[in-house]
Amino acid sequence: MLATMITHRHERGSMPKPVIGHVLHRLALAGAEVLAAELARKLGDRYRFVFLCLDETEPGSVTPVDAAPRSMADQMRDEGFAIEAMGRRPGIDCSVARRLGRAARKHGIDLLHAHQYTPFFYAALSRWMPGGFRGHILFTEHGRHYPDSRKVSHLLANRLLLGRRDRVTAVGQFIRQALAENEGIDLHRIDVIHNGIPAPAPGSVTENAPAQRREARKRMGVDRHDLVLIQVARFHPVKDHETAIHAFAFVAQQVPRAKLVLVGEGELMEQARRQVEQLELGGRVIFMGVRNDVNELLPGADLFLLSSLSEGISVTLLEAMAAGLAICATRVGGNPEVVDHGRNGLLSPRRDPRNLADNIITLLTDPHLRAAMGAAGLRRLKRYFNQQTMHRAYDDLYTQMLARRT
Repeated sequence: MLATMITHRHERGSMPKPVIGHVLHRLALAGAEVLAAELARKLGDRYRFVFLCLDETEPGSVTPVDAAPRSMADQMRDEGFAIEAMGRRPGIDCSVARRLGRAARKHGIDLLHAHQYTPFFYAALSRWMPGGFRGHILFTEHGRHYPDSRKVSHLLANRLLLGRRDRVTAVGQFIRQALAENEGIDLHRIDVIHNGIPAPAPGSVTENAPAQRREARKRMGVDRHDLVLIQVARFHPVKDHETAIHAFAFVAQQVPRAKLVLVGEGELMEQARRQVEQLELGGRVIFMGVRNDVNELLPGADLFLLSSLSEGISVTLLEAMAAGLAICATRVGGNPEVVDHGRNGLLSPRRDPRNLADNIITLLTDPHLRAAMGAAGLRRLKRYFNQQTMHRAYDDLYTQMLARRT
């Protein structure tokens, strides 16, 4: 009843909007950050959002399409959102907790929504500081480190940091189980809210598909007869591009028209380029850097690839499903929750390039199976990973937690 009264008051405009502080590592084009940004945009009529970044926001590094490169932080500022950088130093930096408290007072923040464990740690630590944050915290875990392990220090810290009225969500069942086993959080306290993206409108995937495909292939620099694999992931050890490229070397021997398109940047990008040269795959592997037009590139692909060692609920997999693509991915983390093996894609063990290659070849050489799996993936996306459902779930949690505080 109280939550309903608060909602109605906000709608009538008799009270200021509650202020939600998103606590993040940084504002970059990554899953947690994109989710937080979309929450702020879509729920902006109900709440005011502030972004509190532990580290400096990243400079614009997006490959320009028809505009100059702009960082995610620049975009959010242009849209009117306040962004505060906490300037975290290496190690445990208690000054970050103090700065979070000051930022919370400055912006009148009513609720902190911490995305991932380290932001949660500092948000909760702020409550132990003089003048620190005094409200409730929503902790959302998006993924886990690989390898993941149980740490006694975390178990003890979490007993002190997680308040009785705080809430915890995981983006998938795998993440929920990991939080219980490795962080010592009571399984019954953890709700699952699956990541979601906007579902395509009826007919939008097939309508104008030939024109979209031609334009996408032109941007990627591939021929209309090529069979195109696309992987969208930062060049980081956990994404294991090495296995993807080794698998493609096997594919290239069996499928002469196969091409591999890699979208992303990162610390291991030059290593990946050297691997391509050593395997004599030049001209068949295309490095595109970070792009702001991924959704426009996907219709030009025939198959989506993800070779990760660990994943939460990958937004890039969801985007591939929205584009009607069948998927070849590793059977790790939350991937089996997204990819129903044999229905909308095929799963392989991690670090098994031969198995991954066999799955890729199976799908590249069977267009009817690819089409059937792509259609099944689109249905699965609409049923389980819908952005509207996700936003409604977070809105309900915000309402409940703010009502408790009142």
